[in-house]
Amino acid sequence: MTYTAGVDVGSTQTKAVIINEEKEIVGRALIDTGANVMAAAEKAFSMALKEGNVGEEEVEYVIGTGYGRYKVTFGNKQITEISCHGRGAAQMFPGTKTVIDMGGQDSKAIKVGENGDIDDFCMNDKCAAGTGRFLGAASMVLDIPLGDLGDISLKSEKPVRISTTCTVFAESEVLAWLGKGKKVEDILWGVHLSIAARSIGLLRRIGIEDQVTFTGGVAKNTGMVQAMEDGLKMKINVSDDSHYMGALGAALFALDHVFAHRQPIQVGA
Repeated sequence: MTYTAGVDVGSTQTKAVIINEEKEIVGRALIDTGANVMAAAEKAFSMALKEGNVGEEEVEYVIGTGYGRYKVTFGNKQITEISCHGRGAAQMFPGTKTVIDMGGQDSKAIKVGENGDIDDFCMNDKCAAGTGRFLGAASMVLDIPLGDLGDISLKSEKPVRISTTCTVFAESEVLAWLGKGKKVEDILWGVHLSIAARSIGLLRRIGIEDQVTFTGGVAKNTGMVQAMEDGLKMKINVSDDSHYMGALGAALFALDHVFAHRQPIQVGA
């Protein structure tokens, strides 16, 4: 059996995926990146191998991606997260034409062509208002676990309007709404709607085509999925493995390399 791996070193979390020659995920791992990026890459890879019951010597090719991709020192090659998220999304949802990747520090809108090729993209990399960091600020000031924000926000009946476009001032605005007696769920739904509006604006810059696939860690947030669907007025593709889409794409590129360089068997030689 042929195995390849992708390791996606993000600013907040590091993901690793092991796939077989049938392009099936056999092992995956997700950890906080922390201060030692190289160690995070190695640990995530090791954990994915263990989950898949695959020996390191069995993995024929490893590709690193994400902002810390050059710290995947055991990898054979590095490919940008733009390409990897597009490829992973197209594999998981073959009808994908548009990808919104929402991570901890930036967001990316990606236009996907045939076979997961990238036709166009744009990034929100100068401001964290449309990213997981914005949610993190709300989580901190409200003292609510990040993983609970989405479900709580969906209980809202009268969402407030979050006007700030800067994460630095988000905490102040949330506190101000609390001071006015607004319900936590209404504040949180306002935060989700604000992030969705900025993300949809990013998507419009490249053109929104059905199907839209949501990737990155924020895709696990049920409130954000709902806010995006409400804003786009369409259902979007979300998978339990959306968090691993970049690592999956990297593993698929690695598999391409293995197949391209495999020597054909000489019959009758």
